[in-house]
Amino acid sequence: MDYRTWRHRSAEVEPSLRIAYIDCPSKTTSPQRGVILLIHGFPQTSYQFRHVIGPLAQAGYRVLAPDYRGAGASSKPASGFTKFGMARDLVRLLTILEIHEPVHVVGHDIGGMVAFAMAAKHPSRVASVNWGECPLPGTSVYTEDRTTHAVQQFHFIFHSVPDLPLALVAGRERIYLSHFFQKIIYNTAAIQPEDLDHYVRAYEQPGAMRCAFEVYRAFEQDAKDFKEWVSDYGKLGVPALCLSGAKSRHLENARRMFAEVHQEGTYKIASVPDSAHYIAEENPEGFVSETLRFIEKVPTGLK
Repeated sequence: MDYRTWRHRSAEVEPSLRIAYIDCPSKTTSPQRGVILLIHGFPQTSYQFRHVIGPLAQAGYRVLAPDYRGAGASSKPASGFTKFGMARDLVRLLTILEIHEPVHVVGHDIGGMVAFAMAAKHPSRVASVNWGECPLPGTSVYTEDRTTHAVQQFHFIFHSVPDLPLALVAGRERIYLSHFFQKIIYNTAAIQPEDLDHYVRAYEQPGAMRCAFEVYRAFEQDAKDFKEWVSDYGKLGVPALCLSGAKSRHLENARRMFAEVHQEGTYKIASVPDSAHYIAEENPEGFVSETLRFIEKVPTGLK
């Protein structure tokens, strides 16, 4: 990893709300091929993309990897955690950076929900959207994860309970975060002790776990928002990819979920071998390969 060409910066996207981000320029001598926006999930930060930023830049793209509202080095606000709101933060970031052309949005886990929201609400800013490893609120897959799969997805309910989760997890962040990394990983060497240390430090920050729980508490509002959006405007027409780990439980229902919110013929389903949930860390080469294969098939006029 070559951190020397990565700019670690922050920008104020609204009063008292700063979004931290990594900005890595294209590493080729040819003209820049476009911009890729990487959106992380929980219990992670932009650090989850540490293995893939360089290769994507080597392929000719400028790569942005923000810490979304409430995570990593970004501000820890009291509210604003609907996915439409979190997507708006990133659109404002693009505007501040004077990136006006449509970008390729890649979202994982919570970041997948934000990526969908961004493509839905701001289609003129999105050339393509690649999202997965999450049950999108408002879909049947999301409903099943809150009911049929409630034990596996216990945190969807637990995080939504006021006050109690924060009281129980405070001071035990390492135990709590380790649970998620151990439970839904295939390549067990992907998260090294120093990587876990990084995530624990991020979520030990004052306000970080509170914000993480607020992200989940907003799910029911997100479900309402997404259903209303599809009802009012129809299914998403932006070129889309659902990217899952080949060993992940989310792969099984990916096609059904995408069919509920994306127009037929506008999306593809792909999987990355030798990985479960944490694709960019478990198999970064496979993540980069599938991401570029998809992006490079997007019509030239949309790049």
